[in-house]
Amino acid sequence: MAVTAQMTGLAPELASKTPEDRRMVIRRSTMIALIAFLTLIDLFGSQALLPVLVQTYGVSPAAMGFAVNASTIGMALASLVVAVFARRIDRKRGIWMCLAMLSIPTMLLAQQPDLTTFTMLRIAQGVFMSAAFTLTLTYLSEECSLTAVGGAMAAYITGNVASNLFGRLLASGLADNLGLAQSFYGFAVLNLFGALAAYLYIGGRDGARDGAAQDAGSVVAAWKDHLTNARLVAMIGIGFILLFVFVATFTYANFILSEAPFALPQMYIGLVYFVFVPAIFTTPLAAVSVRRYGARASFHGAIAVSLVGLVLLLMPVLALFLLGLALVGAGLFFAQSVATGYVGRTATHDHAAANGLYLASYYAGGIAGAFVIGRVFEAQGWSVSVIVLAALTVAAWVLSLRMTR
Repeated sequence: MAVTAQMTGLAPELASKTPEDRRMVIRRSTMIALIAFLTLIDLFGSQALLPVLVQTYGVSPAAMGFAVNASTIGMALASLVVAVFARRIDRKRGIWMCLAMLSIPTMLLAQQPDLTTFTMLRIAQGVFMSAAFTLTLTYLSEECSLTAVGGAMAAYITGNVASNLFGRLLASGLADNLGLAQSFYGFAVLNLFGALAAYLYIGGRDGARDGAAQDAGSVVAAWKDHLTNARLVAMIGIGFILLFVFVATFTYANFILSEAPFALPQMYIGLVYFVFVPAIFTTPLAAVSVRRYGARASFHGAIAVSLVGLVLLLMPVLALFLLGLALVGAGLFFAQSVATGYVGRTATHDHAAANGLYLASYYAGGIAGAFVIGRVFEAQGWSVSVIVLAALTVAAWVLSLRMTR
């Protein structure tokens, strides 16, 4: 338990607890990780289905890559809207209702609509996922003590990383054995389990939060003020790049794996995503690294790992390609954890508005990565795509020079 606590950021909170209280903390962290897992499992799970979706809809990889990742459009929009109305939304009710409503567009995707409708349903999924995600982070910040919030956030991030792995495995397994529609039905069931977990676990009272309601004008004024903070602007740019590189890499790597020289069948493509396992263990260490070495050094180390991984993606050897994916995933998740924490420490006021800006830029980077690299991939191939992604990763390193220790 001591090793686990150190790795997940729970050690400071557990140190002063009785055995019974420690068990309560572990149960709480487990539930937080579970809710996180069930909130974002739809986001990247569908990426593992890209080769099958391209065949089913008869479209190009770039067109399908954009459609599948269109959820990030909804996530970018919702992160701004929630920032405006956050004080008016009851946390518990908002989270469980968003997860319950998320199951509706997920089930409709199983009907194999036309590509335009598919894209709009993915955007709708993004709206509900982002709203639940943002409200949960806000709830943790408000309800946990100073020592508890680190462990709670670490548990939430770990659940998010796990959803990347198991969401892809589930999607591939269901599609390969039962069919494409069953993959989406499976995700819809998990959405409802997430709603139930949030309803049963998350505390809080009904109605709006205490305090004066925050109007749109005050939030816009806060956004304008935040955009004069050079370090915060740099973090917003970094957020855009991080999801740009992540989405582009793990979207179009599917097509490389399904073609020569690898030519992996769909089920094996799903198994490939065990490359996310290292990130489950390394991401929670970001907070420890920041305390020991500082944000800038920690971020630079993560970027270096990602760059090494991108280089390995140019190698036509399956073992090296998989190692490259593992390094890119671990490096980008670690960097994202460092950057997210730095946003909270850099914003001088109205942290909800600052997080809204950061998350909007982060999610916008996801859809931009799917669109831009999709065009590059079709026109110039995988090698040029990887070179572009490496150049952007270097740009994130340059922006990180704004970080202070």
